[in-house]
Amino acid sequence: MHYRLWDGSAPALKDECNIPAATGAAVVPDVVLVPCVGFTGSGWRLGYGGGFFDRWLALHPHVTAIGVAWEAGRLSEAELAPQAHDLPLALIVTENGVAQG
Repeated sequence: MHYRLWDGSAPALKDECNIPAATGAAVVPDVVLVPCVGFTGSGWRLGYGGGFFDRWLALHPHVTAIGVAWEAGRLSEAELAPQAHDLPLALIVTENGVAQG
């Protein structure tokens, strides 16, 4: 997984999956938005199962990770126990506002 610069002045080019993608220099942003299927009030997240964000965040521990979730995805601590490789999110936002932080 890579983040790339894109200033919007030119259209993104379609990649091998026909998805528009930026072609600028690779960067490590200060903040990333992380999609959540589920989350706890302590900042743990349930992702989509690919492990892409888990691996990327493990390589970039200085990056602030903010989860984006639906309030309906809120889980109890008993329902979502973190695994050894999991890292808590700094903050989680839902349609109702800040859910953790």
